[in-house]
Amino acid sequence: MRSKRRYTIVDVSGALRQRQQQRLATCAPRVAWADALPDALRGVVIGNEVLDAMPVTLLARIGGKWHERGVAVASAVPRFSPLPTEARVFQGDAGMAPCGFAWADRPTDLRPPVEIEGQHDYLTEIHPQQRAFIVTLAEKLARGGAGAAFFIDYGFPEAEYYHPQRHAGTLVCHRAHQVDDDPLRDVGLKDITAHVDFTDVAVAAQDAGLEVLGYTSQARFLLNCGIAERMEQADLPARANAMKLLAEHEMGELFKVIGLATPGHGPARGFAAGDRTHRL
Repeated sequence: MRSKRRYTIVDVSGALRQRQQQRLATCAPRVAWADALPDALRGVVIGNEVLDAMPVTLLARIGGKWHERGVAVASAVPRFSPLPTEARVFQGDAGMAPCGFAWADRPTDLRPPVEIEGQHDYLTEIHPQQRAFIVTLAEKLARGGAGAAFFIDYGFPEAEYYHPQRHAGTLVCHRAHQVDDDPLRDVGLKDITAHVDFTDVAVAAQDAGLEVLGYTSQARFLLNCGIAERMEQADLPARANAMKLLAEHEMGELFKVIGLATPGHGPARGFAAGDRTHRL
């Protein structure tokens, strides 16, 4: 069986693919690259920080009314200037965005999946593209006949994601190990991410015919899969790196793992203890 195992990496970035091929040169016979998911999947899909990179829709509750927040050409529009379309265009405290873009709000019927308690202004995200991706994945797994998918990412269940105190949302930018919350600054030079709503992932999967195998922290998932035993046999640098994946103040608790599978799949070892599916 081991000789038949092969790994396909789906990556649309040519530069990243080249780096991966160099790094995995010794595994060349068993690793292949693809530009997109195949029409039918039979196997295991692993998504490490995939869902957080998908575009989100920003929703802002201002003065008790919900707006969809988008990007407009600034064109020297004064801050909070009303527009004929009932949209608002504004910039941050620094004034006009140097890139020439600004946030723009317009009234919308879109809403978060749960009611946000209170009347205070509130900014958050919904994840239509994430849901669409899960549906597409479910269709491809169904065509393949059997399979599972595991997603590792930072995020929360619905009740935590849309907590009244999380009034600034989760959208952040990363560049050179620095974090900020202004996507309109240094446009094109930063990664833009948002936390994952794991309840939304689970519901989308179930609606598309998949079963939820489990949901837990990255630390618990790795411990269930035997990382402690492997660490005993590893050298000190490897154990130190592994601890970053497990420590609660590092990645162990911030990152979560959710498992999805076609109907009839057996239990997954990674959720044997500490399963938090009941919190979704």
